[in-house]
This record gives sequence, C-alpha cells and structure tokens, in this order.
Amino acid sequence: MSDVALPGSIEPAVRKGPNLDHGINPLQGIIYLGVVAAALLFVAYSIYSDIDATGTRVTSFVPYILLFVALLIALGFEFVNGFHDTANAVATVIYTRSLPANIAVVWSGMFNLFGVLMSSGAVAFGIVSLLPVELILQVGSGAGFAMVFALLIAAIIWNVGTWWFGLPASSSHTLIGSIMGVGIANALLRGRDGTSGVDWSQAGNVGKALLLSPLFGFALAAVLLFALKIVLQRATPALFAEPKGDQPPPTWIRGILILTCTLVSFFHGSNDGQKGMGLIMLILIGTVPTAYALNRALPESQIVQFTENSTAASKVIEAKAAGHTVAANPRPAVTKYVAERQITDETLPALATLVQDVNKQVTQYGSLAKFPADVVGNTRNDMYLVSETIRFLMKDSKNGLNADEAATLNKYKGSLDAATKFIPTWVKIVVAIALGLGTMIGWKRIVVTVGEKIGKTHLTYAQGACAEITAAATIAAADIYGLPVSTTHVLSSGIAGTMAASGSGLQWSTIRNIALAWVLTLPAAMMLSGVLYLLFSRIL
Repeated sequence: MSDVALPGSIEPAVRKGPNLDHGINPLQGIIYLGVVAAALLFVAYSIYSDIDATGTRVTSFVPYILLFVALLIALGFEFVNGFHDTANAVATVIYTRSLPANIAVVWSGMFNLFGVLMSSGAVAFGIVSLLPVELILQVGSGAGFAMVFALLIAAIIWNVGTWWFGLPASSSHTLIGSIMGVGIANALLRGRDGTSGVDWSQAGNVGKALLLSPLFGFALAAVLLFALKIVLQRATPALFAEPKGDQPPPTWIRGILILTCTLVSFFHGSNDGQKGMGLIMLILIGTVPTAYALNRALPESQIVQFTENSTAASKVIEAKAAGHTVAANPRPAVTKYVAERQITDETLPALATLVQDVNKQVTQYGSLAKFPADVVGNTRNDMYLVSETIRFLMKDSKNGLNADEAATLNKYKGSLDAATKFIPTWVKIVVAIALGLGTMIGWKRIVVTVGEKIGKTHLTYAQGACAEITAAATIAAADIYGLPVSTTHVLSSGIAGTMAASGSGLQWSTIRNIALAWVLTLPAAMMLSGVLYLLFSRIL
C-alpha cells in the first residue's frame, strides 16, 4: 500500500499500519512443503519403529488407515491453532515496527516450537479427563474414532470460520466446547441425562480459567501500564510514544518488545500445543495399544515404587470398604462410579479388588515393556479407571479421608499416571512442527484486528509491552496448574486494558464482535461436535 497525498497538501498521508503484504518466495514455498513432507514421513517412521519394537505382527491395515486420517486431523487442528492464535503474539511487535511481519511470524513460530517441545503434558491430560470415560476405555472402537473425528473437525470448522472474519476467538474455548458436545451427545445416545456426559467439576475448573483469564488480562495490563507511567514517563517518554512511520523503536525498547513476543510465543506453544498431544495419544492408544497404552520406557526402579505405593493404597481402600461384599468382576462398579460420580456400597470393595488385580499384573511381568500384546490394553484401562476413581474420591468430602490417607492415595495415583499418561518425544516434535508451520501463514487477518481495531489510537510501545507481559505471565501460570487458557482473549483483553488505562478509547464495534465470538464459541462448538458425533457414530 503506497502513501497518498491528502487534499490540499503536498505531503503524503502516513500509513496507519505496517506493510503486511509480502509476496511468497518460491524457494520459501518449496522449503515449507519439504518440511511438511518430512514431518509426515517422520510420523510414519516413528510409528513403524515403535510397533516393530514390540514385536507385533500387522494383520490388517484398516486400523492404520484410520490412525493416519485421525492424526492428520489432529495435526490439522494444531496447524489452524498456529495461524489463528499465534497472530496475537506477533501483532504488537509488527505494529510497533520492532520486527518486520515476515521475520516476526517466523520468529514466533520457532519459539512456539520450542514451547511445545519443553511442555510438561499436564494440560494435555487435563483436556483428556473431560471426555466420557466409556469412550476413553473404547477409544479404538467406532465410537472412539467418532468422538475424535467429531470434536477435532468441529473445532477446526469454528476456528477457520472466526479466522475468516478476523475475530480473535479462542482455540481452547472451542476445543472444550467440542469435547462437552461429544460428551452430552454420547450420554443421550446411551439413554442417560445429557448432563452426565461431562465431568462438570473438571469443566468448571477449565471454565473458570477461560472466563477469568481475559478479565485478569484486562486488569493486569491496565495496572501495569498505569504503574509504568508513574515511574518511567518523565524519564523515558519514548516508551509511551507511537511509532514514527516505519522507523523501529529505540534499541532498548525494541529488545523489550521482542522479548515479550518471544515469551508469549513460547508459553503459547507450551500450553496450546498440549491440547493436540492429549488427543493424539488417545488415537495412538486406541489403534496401537501394544506400543502406546503403557509407558514401556518406565525404568524398573519405578516399578518397585509402584508396587510399594499399590500395597499402601490397597490397605487404605480395604479399610474403608470393610464390611461390604467384594464383587467377582470389579470393573462395572468402578466404571459406573467414574461415569456417574455416585458412590455405592459396591464402589470401594470393587476398587480394592481392582487395585490388587493391577498390582498382580505389574508384579507378574516385572516391567511394562514385558507386557504381552493381548493384555496391555486391558491393563491400561484398569489403571485409568483406578486413577480416575481415586481422583474423584479425593474430591468427595463424604469419604472421610484424613491427610495421611489422601497422601497415600495421591502417591499411588502418581505411579498410575506415570505408567499411562506419557507423551513420546516424536509426538511433541510433530505437534511443534504443525503449530510452528501454522504460525507462518494466515496470520494477517487476526493481526490487523488486534493491531488496529481494538483501540482508537495507534498502539504505543508501552501498551504493546504491557499486553505481552500480561499474556506471557498468565499462560505460564496456567501451565503450572495444568489449565488451558486462551492466548487470544488474554492478549486482546490486555491491549484493551492498556487502551482504557491510557484514555485512548476503545472501538466498541470490535469489542462487541470479540465478546460475541467469546459467548457463542462454547455453544456453537458443542452443537457442531454433538451433531458430527451422532453422524460419525452411525457411519463408523
């Protein structure tokens, strides 16, 4: 876009925004496609190597075709997440002229990749725990694939739709809504009340994080800018100035803005990248349980610890179950409790029996790597059931667990989770590549909204830095507590907070549209995923 002369003036008008129109170099396109092809080959080789290490003989390729399709959809979600959400991280450095747009998106994509690789996995399994227990236990069945396809495709449709209209909507919010929609539809299909298809306590925790994080972002960014004005405005007025044309800011200000962009990109990768990881692990567990149902890399020293923790936990549960009849098959009673969260006389005796069964299986083989292919899936399901039952029991104050008993059960749960809740390195790598590649394209629509359409005045250096610092701190805190938050809402609300604090004014039409997308995302994603689940469950 070239500058044009104003009426009655011989001087050209100053372009409000930076130049975002950069052509695609053919060599860059070839390298990009080469990375995509290399990533897909890496996925295929990694799965082949993991299956071959277990000695499993392939008798049918149908499950692997479904696996490949499901993985493509899961990685597609992370790709869309990259260009949808990460645009928020680069908007401030682009609009303050700290980095050219083409360099900013590559820089952000690279640190998104690093964030994914260094993530803990806590958020990944927090997302998975929202899914209906019966579908998690049967994730390799037609209903399991219907669940994965429905929630991922619904999330992609809504993300692409909001991106098309340039609305900074939340990928986290979308995925949570999709999961809830599948849970409700699954409960209705099974003749239960739709509300029983969702773990509402976990959904409540996630909902609070998604609801409070933008409010926190608005308030913290506003307070931070106000404090900076009091302390630094007289000494460093340049920090509170707008960019002059396309000139970059002073070096020290530029360094701060690039650092904050880097932190937001890194923490976005570490939080948002995990959402796809958890779903990919479900897909792998369902289709190739021999390689991925149990953590075969767990050292034998932890197996010894597992046995000790199991014995201690068994004593606590047996003491609570004293006087009740032990069922011959404990799994139905435990599954019913996890699905409905209503304890009965059968729950604790069944749990005690199941804990003993799991311990016998682990003791018999001595190592998770030595489990036979025909039992590994069932053992993983037993471990999952016990872990989830303990999680709900510790939340239920009616069970009368004292501090020592709760600590014993929590320690045992940690051993179970170490055996079942793991993410192979290659999964982190391909999710990181998908998120990083997504960051490098399609970012312009959201960047323009964040950079030009939230406040009435141009973004200043201080406003950009305060919004980015707030976003990075909020996402990092959410990582620590294993909660998903919306990078989009935190950063855009942070920019709105700085505009309000400086008296610049807000463009209420944009704020209204963002708020409308925020309100509609949950119900829209729920409806989309619920309908798709009903459709796919009939087809598959």
